Amino acid sequence: MSTAAPPASGELTKQELLDAYRVMRTIREFEERVHTEFATGEIPGFVHLYAGEEAIAAGVCAHLGADDFIASTHRGHGHAIAKGCDVKGMMAEIFGKREGLCHGKGGSMHIADLSKGMLGANGIVGGGPPLACGAGLTARVKRTQNVGVSFTGDGGSNQGTFLESLNLAAAWQLPVVFVVENNGYAESTSSNFHQAGVDVSKRADGFGLPGVTVDGFDFFAVHEAAGEAIARARAGGGASLIECKTMRYFGHFEGDQQTYRGEGEVENLRRTRDCLLAFAKRVTDATLIDQSELSEIDNEVRTLIDEAVDEAKSAADPEAAEVGTDVYVSY
Repeated sequence: MSTAAPPASGELTKQELLDAYRVMRTIREFEERVHTEFATGEIPGFVHLYAGEEAIAAGVCAHLGADDFIASTHRGHGHAIAKGCDVKGMMAEIFGKREGLCHGKGGSMHIADLSKGMLGANGIVGGGPPLACGAGLTARVKRTQNVGVSFTGDGGSNQGTFLESLNLAAAWQLPVVFVVENNGYAESTSSNFHQAGVDVSKRADGFGLPGVTVDGFDFFAVHEAAGEAIARARAGGGASLIECKTMRYFGHFEGDQQTYRGEGEVENLRRTRDCLLAFAKRVTDATLIDQSELSEIDNEVRTLIDEAVDEAKSAADPEAAEVGTDVYVSY
């Protein structure tokens, strides 16, 4: 669902608004369905859901082209969808099937598609920023205008790899944008306990980089901040840090009892802080898009997710003889 080339700057067209809504709705329906299917026991491995944070992936990736790269986290489904990865291939991968993007060997936490510029979900906390620096260094050496984008959680932003990557990107003037999705919890620990300082974005000051904090529930706020940072990177202005304040609707992982969250916290978030509802209200109130057009997208996405699940369940498992393939590079 990513565009072949970055969209023009300035006011979003109606088609760009519809595309953004489709990305967010696809992420939401995908994650809600994975939540349901995981409870049946048919999905192997761990699953971490992105629901609630859709505006971030959609707002950032709307500015990226096919030749730009992103590095993700263990909560990577939303990033993959926003960067254009095949939804049916993703679902098959989560079910561990041969038709999956990684032939069933990566599962939820390691979905990748280099052809789409998706360097992969990552089970290593803080593992993505160095990869984005690598993408940025490649762009600089090859003298392209491509950028690398790293998505990191608030817990990951405390890792040495994150801070080392900020320093490297600053020292080498790399075209990299660091996006911190601060969803309030590092697993089960509130950011009030694990994080010194009010805003992660202020850490950029120590490396001479621009940093900004935005509302991660607001697609338009994320889109604007990402547009400025990515344009700056393409123009040779170096790296930036964007902190998006958000919250996840599900637990850290599927099966998380979430005893660390306040009573009614999630229900209140769904009622008052839903990026899709906020987006829909804004564009319909402004008469930019009719509600019927959004409803049509809703129906199309539900059909797509239904098909993805049905096809994943009926797909073949990898053969035992394939266990060693796609593991080691052959020179």
